Formats: sequence, structure tokens, C-alpha cells
Amino acid sequence: MKKLRVFVVSDSVGETGDQVAKAVISQFRPGLEKTIIRRFPHIQSEELVRKIVCLAAKQKAFIIYTLVRQEMRSLLHELCEKEKVHAVDILGTALKSMATFMEEIPLETPGIVHQLDDDYYKKIEAIEFAVKYDDGRDPRGLLQADIVLVGVSRTSKTPLSQYLAHKRYKVANVPLVPEVEPPEELLQIDPRKCFGLIISPDKLNYIRKERLMSLGLNDDAIYAQHTRILEEIQHFEKIVGKIGCKVIDVTNKAVEETANEIIEHLTNCQ
Repeated sequence: MKKLRVFVVSDSVGETGDQVAKAVISQFRPGLEKTIIRRFPHIQSEELVRKIVCLAAKQKAFIIYTLVRQEMRSLLHELCEKEKVHAVDILGTALKSMATFMEEIPLETPGIVHQLDDDYYKKIEAIEFAVKYDDGRDPRGLLQADIVLVGVSRTSKTPLSQYLAHKRYKVANVPLVPEVEPPEELLQIDPRKCFGLIISPDKLNYIRKERLMSLGLNDDAIYAQHTRILEEIQHFEKIVGKIGCKVIDVTNKAVEETANEIIEHLTNCQ
């Protein structure tokens, strides 16, 4: 079995070419025995392309390349033909076919797919943050959050936190209860990133009764009584007054509407 050398040439990190190389090689050598795969990432100059092709010719290497710029693909192809180096263009054919199909010109910007990956990971990080700092579990999250939500129970703090997390905002939320002093961190944060969620007593009474019944409990519990609700709202108003944050009435708002209002406020404050 002869030794196999494969060069993966890319104007980005070369991950796509590397995966293709391994997938192809494994059909001949399942364990990649006697195989050397060398990755050449971020290749964006003609000089580097010439050096790589020259090295491939000397070492009798096979080239797999993922270059988005047409001129770079053409140069590498020409040099490989001249030096009799075997090479495969992974992206070129697909780009040409897609351009014809869409009747558009490709951007030819290296690394865009990884920018999208970064965006995805930021979203996941924000979602995990919202779960970790939901319902006031750890007040330390208030200082790290992009957005802090406060309100009495059943004002959609958790679903709103998750919705905003999908927009890549790190959100922490804190329930306000008269019997429990709010965490000190709540008064240390920038009030511009804090939002109090208020709801009409009648609507809250209805929501809480529905919640109790869904749990198989009696709907006349203190939790759903008007006097208790008014007490909680009074406490809420006292705390948000101390914070000095914006208050949003969520009585007849969908989560999306409230989220858009929050994002718009943040944008205007920047």
C-alpha cells in the first residue's frame, strides 16, 4: 500500500474540504492508513497558491480545494495542469450551477458559512443563559445579562426570555413577590436594560385561575385572589420605581409584540 498525501486548500478554515477528503479516502482506506492530510487554510494570495502546487508536485500529493473566488480557482487549476498535479474543485461546479439557476452572481466572500455558525452558537449560548437565569435562580446573571425582566408571577417572563434568546439576547428574569426582597444585583444594573412587565388585575386573575385548574387545584386559592394580586402589583410598582426602568403593559400583547418593543427601546438607547 503506497503512502497517500492529500492537500486541502481553502480560503477559509478548510473544514469542508477536510471532511470531503476523509469521506473519499475512507472508501479506499477505512482507517486512513498510510494517509497524510495536510490542511492549508486562509489561502487568499496567488503566491501561496503557487507554493502549494509546487509542493504538491514534489510530494506527489492530491489536492482538494474549496476556494470561493473564481480567479483563485482558475489559477490553481491551471497550475495543477501545468505541474501534472491531480486536483478536485469542491465548490466551483456547485457555485456555477447555482449562479445559473438563480441568475445571480455569487459574493465570493470566504468564511461566510462560519460567520453563520458563529451566529448559531451565539443563539445557543443565549438560550442556555435564559434557562440558567430563569425565575431569579442565580442573581449573578443579572449583571451579565443584556436584558433583565421583572414582574409578578404569570406575566410571560419565561416565554419572553426564550423568545429574546432566539434573537441572541442574554436574558435573566426575576419574579417580584412581596414576601421576598429582590436581589441586590437588581438595583446595581443599568436601568436601561431592565424592563418591568405589568398586567391588568382582571387579566392576571383569569390567567392564574386557569393555571390552578390546569394543575388540578382549587381556583379560589390566595394566589388567584384580587386582594393578593393588588398587593403584588403594588410591590412591583415600588421595586420598578427604585430601579427606574421602563414598564411595559403586557395585558393584551403577544410575546412577539413585547419583545419588539424591548428591542426597539434598547436600539434607541444605544
